[in-house]
Formats: sequence, C-alpha cells, structure tokens
Amino acid sequence: MLPAEIIRQIRRLQLKARRAVQDLLGGEYHSVFKGTGLSFEEVREYQPGDDVRSIDWNVTARIGQPFVKRYVEERERTLILVTDVSASQGFGTQRHSKRAVTAELAALLSFCAIHNNDRVGLITFTDSVELFIPPGKGTRHALRLIREILFGQARGKGTAVATALDFLQKVQRKRAIVFLMSDFLDAGFERPVRLVARRHDLTLVRIEDPREHELPAVGLLQVEDAETGRQFLIDTSSAALRARYAEEGRLRREAIARMARGSSLDLIEVSTDGGHLDALVRYFERREHRRRRR
Repeated sequence: MLPAEIIRQIRRLQLKARRAVQDLLGGEYHSVFKGTGLSFEEVREYQPGDDVRSIDWNVTARIGQPFVKRYVEERERTLILVTDVSASQGFGTQRHSKRAVTAELAALLSFCAIHNNDRVGLITFTDSVELFIPPGKGTRHALRLIREILFGQARGKGTAVATALDFLQKVQRKRAIVFLMSDFLDAGFERPVRLVARRHDLTLVRIEDPREHELPAVGLLQVEDAETGRQFLIDTSSAALRARYAEEGRLRREAIARMARGSSLDLIEVSTDGGHLDALVRYFERREHRRRRR
C-alpha cells in the first residue's frame, strides 16, 4: 500500500491536471492530433464533385446508378510518454525537480488523452528501459503512470535516449502520438529520433534547471555528477569559468533545437522554475496555427 503522503501528492497532481484539461487543453489536444486512419461508414449516392475513385462499383452495378463509399477518420489515438528517470532528473534548484516537472507534464497529457477517450502508455528509461506500461484507458490507468514517473525506483543512473527509442519502435508498431521528455544529457541519439519521427507524431520536451547553464558566483563549490558520481571542486568566483559553463549550456540547447528543426519536430522547452502549463498551451497553439494554414 502506498504511503498517505504519496497518495496525496498524486491526487493533487490529478486535480490540477483535470482542471487544466477541462479549462484549457482538452479541445486543443483533440483538434491538433489526427486520428490513426480511416474507417468505412456508409455507401451513398454519387453527387457531382465526389471523387470518382470512391465509387463502389459492386453497388453501382447492382442498383444501376453510381454510389460512393464514405469514410470517416478514426479518432481514437494512442499517446506514448517516453520519460527520462535517470539520476539527473532528481536535480532542481527552483520550485520543482526535473522529475516533478516531467510528472506534471505527463499528468496533463495523460488526462488530455483520457478526456478524449484515447489510450496512453508509458516507457521510462535511464541507461536502459526501466518500465513499459502498455497503452490503456481510464483514470486509474493514468494515475498509475503518474505514480511510476514520480516514485518508481530506477535501477540505472545514466541516460540512453537511443535505447528508449529503439524499444519504442519494437513495442509500438502502429502510429502513435509520442512525447519524449528528457534533459537530453546524452549523445548519439539523432538517428533514432529521425526514425521514430518517420513512423510516429513525435514531440521533444527538454527539461532543464537554470543552474545547468548559469552558475552563481559563490566561491569554491563542491559539485557531483548525479549520473556518474564524479565529484569536482570548482571556483565559481572565476568569471572565465562561469562564461565557459554558460557557453556549454547554450551549445547543448542549440544542438537539441537544431536536431528538432532538422527533423521537422516540435520542441517544448520547460524549466524547473515553473510555467509548464503555459509552455504546453503555446505548443498546442503553434500546432493549431499550422493546421489551419494547411
């Protein structure tokens, strides 16, 4: 049985996500993500302007006048959350840890899917795949996903984005909506990202903390790499060191943005200082704007 405090945290996140979905996100989610295909609905008489390729020749021959097949878009979709639960996700110097930000975004997206009667599944990863929960429906299922992201015990500490994406390709053959949420403190995953983007509707979500690209001038500071355990003593009073640190952070951000542009992917950038809902709203607005221009 889960401790009472964990249950309270999950319930608070559930209520917050539900309010956001009902007030802001539910309709946007429905409109910007297409269904997975077409399903046959009816045969009706041919009308001027109908595509002749849709004529049902068997019915036409039997009745003696042209009839066409009518199809409708299948609206049920599958949402897959691919979430980084490596050791670096526990870092956070602002309002939240990166893992808490991931959980909140996952809750918002999960309840968007549930609100629209879609299925949602979860893959968590470190330097290996930690957990796979096949897509399902319902509030209880969504709460299980949130619980695993927030409180699941990971075996690994590192980050292997490519491993998670390779696993996704094996378990999800049918086209799905995929959100890959990570700080992307990894390398060599550009090709798997491109391959996933060919099959699925992939969105990248980069989660960062302000201290990952800006150091305060507080003198000598003992720091530790959460994923490798290596410790360093650095002198933050050095302006050159702070500038080099900021530059490395900028280059990491630019590399992810460049990869997203190169694969025509959406990129959502969020921080541990809050604003996750606003970032998600802006993302839906961008997609809706593109959809209307087509």
